[in-house]
Amino acid sequence: MKELSVIIVAYNEEDRIKRCLESIKWANEIIVVDGFSNDGTVDICKQYTEKIYQRKWDGFISQKNYALSLATKEWVLSLDADEELSELLMDEIKGVLENNDVDCDAYSMPRKTYYLGRWILHSGWYPDRKVRLIKKGAGVWGAVEPHDALIVKGRVCSLKHDILHWSFRNIAHHIQKLNYFTDSAALEIIKTNKRVNITDIIFHPIGMFIKMFLLKKGFLDGIQGFIAAAVSSFHVMMKYAKVWERTGGKK
Repeated sequence: MKELSVIIVAYNEEDRIKRCLESIKWANEIIVVDGFSNDGTVDICKQYTEKIYQRKWDGFISQKNYALSLATKEWVLSLDADEELSELLMDEIKGVLENNDVDCDAYSMPRKTYYLGRWILHSGWYPDRKVRLIKKGAGVWGAVEPHDALIVKGRVCSLKHDILHWSFRNIAHHIQKLNYFTDSAALEIIKTNKRVNITDIIFHPIGMFIKMFLLKKGFLDGIQGFIAAAVSSFHVMMKYAKVWERTGGKK
């Protein structure tokens, strides 16, 4: 059986990281990169691993590449602190590690999000495939902040079962994360020298709501689907409004 490193980046996740760690405690190596949490996150991690590294938060991509550089095993699984492996996915990954005839350099898997009391199965939030299992040296973290992705050199295969994602504690937490994400996204847009006008601020949010709630069948996710679409629409509006503000629009 091939050996597995699991890497986790965390910051103030004392109420959620134990679930994540429990689902991967069977791994050969667990590495946590903590952004100097000021709650009990590190103490909880010490129950599962000695390999805890503290590093000032420098964005998701930088933090995850640092964690990836610390992994020593043949295969690496990356999880966020608010994620866990379902039991079926755990068994599926163990099967990959036991198979000596694997012709894949990485694996993607669906991610299912729990939001305001229910699993979201539509709205464009599912299956939300993520590449998370990779041969050491077969790729790096990239894409554009605040959204990260593993950029793989080689063949990516698919697993069937879910990562479970406990993303937002409540609506207030969703809005709090939205503020951080839109700050990062606005900076990335500004780097492209894109100009933003009133039509961007009005029509992109409307388009996002229509896409999530109607085209992606968010209405089948009940009131949670409506709230998710509304907050995502607000997210888009804030992103473009911040670009407008920071490029001199308010003058």
